[in-house]
Amino acid sequence: MEKVIITGSTGMIGKGVLLECLDSPKITQVLLINRSPLGMRHPKLKEVLLTDFTQIASISEELEGYDACFYCMGVSAVGMSERKYAAITYDTVEAFANVLYHINAEMVFNYVSGTGTDSSEKGRSMWARVKGKAENMVLNKGFKDSYAFRPGMIIPEKGIKSRTGWYNAAYVLMTPFFSMLKKSKNITTTTEIGLAMINTLSHPLDLKHLENRDINQLAEKA
Repeated sequence: MEKVIITGSTGMIGKGVLLECLDSPKITQVLLINRSPLGMRHPKLKEVLLTDFTQIASISEELEGYDACFYCMGVSAVGMSERKYAAITYDTVEAFANVLYHINAEMVFNYVSGTGTDSSEKGRSMWARVKGKAENMVLNKGFKDSYAFRPGMIIPEKGIKSRTGWYNAAYVLMTPFFSMLKKSKNITTTTEIGLAMINTLSHPLDLKHLENRDINQLAEKA
């Protein structure tokens, strides 16, 4: 039985991970770290609000006793400078990883980036470089285990919606094709991402960068 920390639960991926954790008998407690209240009640659920995620050390006492962190928080890079995007994307996860590693190096730390992330940190795509830097930091931190989730196309399930307006518009148009799309191993769902996250706790992999196909395979493990 595991206790997990989740960030980004107000977003599409984080909400999917949260719902699977609440449904799973493998997970006994979930701590949400959010900037704004999620507004959900559940016996397993506890929520702590933190305006500035780089100040995670200020709530370090709340983070003790957990077995994993599912870091699902992220923002779009559209319209942002690299400096601002890195401050939001890299600095926050680095602060989390530093504090959680100090508290419990035996944790599993899963970081959500995206397909196309640049592990070399030298490519032309700004968001991919920053995400790659964040992935590298997490994977090299020294946790008992860690993974970089790189989902591509994601189908939302269980009533979940994206916080990005044009994503939702696209999903509405694609809804009639979801049943067909789900048959593709290269397309994943919010449910499968959640199940795969949970399964990293009991089914360790040598592969650390998980694309849609890898996520789906991991989600199927009993």
